[in-house]
Amino acid sequence: MRHAHHPIARRLTGGLLCAFALGAVSSAALAQKALDKLGKGEGQVDIVAWPGYIERGQTDKNFDWVTDFEKKSGCKVNVKTAGTSDEMVALMNEGGFDLVTASGDASMRLIAGKRVQPINVNLIPSFKNVDQRLQKAPWHYVNNTHYGTPYQWGWNVLMYNTTVFKDKPPTSWSVVFEETTLPDGKSNKGRVQAFDGPIYIADAALYLMKKNPALGIKDPYELSEAQYKAALDLLRGQRKLVGKYWHDAFVQIDDFTNEGVVASSSWQFMANILKSKNRPVATVVPTEGATGWADTTMMHVDAKNKNCAYMWMEHSLNPKLQGDLAAWFGSVPAVPAACKGNKLLGDDGCARQGFESFERISFWKTPTTKCATQNNACVPYHRWVTDYIAVLGGR
Repeated sequence: MRHAHHPIARRLTGGLLCAFALGAVSSAALAQKALDKLGKGEGQVDIVAWPGYIERGQTDKNFDWVTDFEKKSGCKVNVKTAGTSDEMVALMNEGGFDLVTASGDASMRLIAGKRVQPINVNLIPSFKNVDQRLQKAPWHYVNNTHYGTPYQWGWNVLMYNTTVFKDKPPTSWSVVFEETTLPDGKSNKGRVQAFDGPIYIADAALYLMKKNPALGIKDPYELSEAQYKAALDLLRGQRKLVGKYWHDAFVQIDDFTNEGVVASSSWQFMANILKSKNRPVATVVPTEGATGWADTTMMHVDAKNKNCAYMWMEHSLNPKLQGDLAAWFGSVPAVPAACKGNKLLGDDGCARQGFESFERISFWKTPTTKCATQNNACVPYHRWVTDYIAVLGGR
């Protein structure tokens, strides 16, 4: 679902930067027409996806939703993993892929940049089973047009080491944002991590909403110049605490295992794997709340394998896949029917992973100048990109 270092930032082209800096989806961007009928599969489908999102049993034989699809459809599934939304946008801008599992901070850029095409949901029978909260979500439904099929959603949790936080879990994001002495008597300096994508500025803003209400932040993605400066100042202070920024899920798993990391923003996916290896970790959503992600399977405007892509989107919405994926990734299914009767997820899995907390999550979205909460005077995302790179560089 989650490396905006210098190489990725450089790969974001001027055209796309303009598209999301303006914050408007032009009529030209919506002029393409959706496919009106399905044909024979082309033999393959090429997908850009978050790590852990498309499994064929290689990591754990219990988690395989590719093999059966390939047998039934005749479409071989090829996956390129991406560590951040910026990387996904860059890959889709370069082309050569059919589908992408885009989060909300990428989907609108892809629509505005004309990198994805409208989807005919009538060709996807299972779309009617998608959670009503997601069917016309603003991060993929624009001007009465569908630009994808919901896949999974969830929040960015605080993962912590239970041998350090023995008696009670941390209750605030302050343990990763501000220098403090942890319950084991040692400083958190060099023992915490932060996500290295620019969208992490929103996590700082969310923390400041509660810590400093006088700033007047109402939406962590809609920041005035003063609010934005406060968030950057917090992140510059955090830079002195962070031993290493993360973007690769499996590298973070190793960092919690071997590198002495004891607290960080994370996804339930990493916690689940660490727990399966009997590592002392747990997760919590602090009192300030959490940012989160809702991912959509979207089709490239120049997709070569449209029929296989539509077959995959239909397949992706079956309750068994949705439940298995939610169990594997620690996410919430886009199809509520997946919440019951799945042996891997368990009947309490959806509740445990936030099904009833949809309204509490500040879902990722692309910051633009047009923003209701700050009189259309917000700092646009291209500034977030360049300024966060500076923060990572200690500036």
